[in-house]
Amino acid sequence: MSKKFKRVIIPIGIVLILFLGNVFSADSSKQQTEIEQQEDTSYNKKAFDPSKMIFHHIADAHDWHVMDIGDFHFSIPLPIILWHEGKLHVFMSNKLKHGHALYKGFGLATEASTSKIVYADIDQFNENHQIIQDLKHAAPLDFSITKNVVAIFVSSAIMLWVFISVANAYRKRGMVAPGGLQSFLEPVILFVRDDIAKPSIGEKKYKYFMPFLLTIFFFIFLNNVMGLIPIFPGGANVTGNIAVTLVLAAFTLITIILSANKDYWKHIFNTPGVPWILKIPIPLMPVIELLGLIIKPIVLMIRLFANITAGHIIGLAFVSLIFIFGNTDTFLGFAISPVSVVFSIFIKFIELLVAFIQAYVFTLLSALYIGLAVEEAHH
Repeated sequence: MSKKFKRVIIPIGIVLILFLGNVFSADSSKQQTEIEQQEDTSYNKKAFDPSKMIFHHIADAHDWHVMDIGDFHFSIPLPIILWHEGKLHVFMSNKLKHGHALYKGFGLATEASTSKIVYADIDQFNENHQIIQDLKHAAPLDFSITKNVVAIFVSSAIMLWVFISVANAYRKRGMVAPGGLQSFLEPVILFVRDDIAKPSIGEKKYKYFMPFLLTIFFFIFLNNVMGLIPIFPGGANVTGNIAVTLVLAAFTLITIILSANKDYWKHIFNTPGVPWILKIPIPLMPVIELLGLIIKPIVLMIRLFANITAGHIIGLAFVSLIFIFGNTDTFLGFAISPVSVVFSIFIKFIELLVAFIQAYVFTLLSALYIGLAVEEAHH
């Protein structure tokens, strides 16, 4: 490991250790607020709600739930960063007691399966002991470090470590046969270069876009795989978050716009072979072409989000069958368990395949769109 790499990774490691050392906490039932103690005993007897469980697992969160052992809840609180009425508020999410307490007037308001930070009065709890927003005050601007943000930091750190290690290995070994991480990554890198970049962009210009294509491929693939791992630091649904896929698609759109040559823009605003009446008096074709330019990344965004989210929902739905039948009859719950587990494992293998396919499709289509933008006109 090079000295430069050590100078980068050691401070990051120290910061992470200090951060985790300060934020790890275990919340037991003894630490619950008086509000929880006053809840009706019928709460524990409610029928199992599969939709609530599923969307709770695939949604982002202000803490990282690790495990439950009976009434013992173990989670990692994350920083809450809010801007409200001209003031900055920073505190850890465990101050909010999972939505059952207020801290400095802020609380977690649960809406369906998601939650958001709101400003509320001390008495603003509904009949289910959930916080409701104080409409007299504007909702705070939320810049919190959520579960998905931490997962992005973790995956980015892994990618930096892997690629810097491989780059250093190439520098030291030269043309010697690759080993270790090199032997694993080299076929993937060559696959992206030879089967995606070169055919889509062309021999002359593909090198310029290889860093971008490799980054989005490995970022999507790594986060897809980490989302399938049920233990920390896995389990975050990063690529199943529409905001993340929106940013990835936006990067593709920005790359297309900044790289497009004059022939590409000429084709959009002065499409050849189209009657002039559809271009000057009624600019129908330019509008259609511009919409196509915008719709392409939107399709990328929705495709990745929908496929990853659907896989998680199907897997959790099979697990939910155990509890649905168990609520009806305990024997039925045990009877359906083997079937549910087998199908859940099968879906996990399908999701692993989808993790690679979606990274491939997103990268391939991005390369194709870039290739269209930089292609030279044929005379």
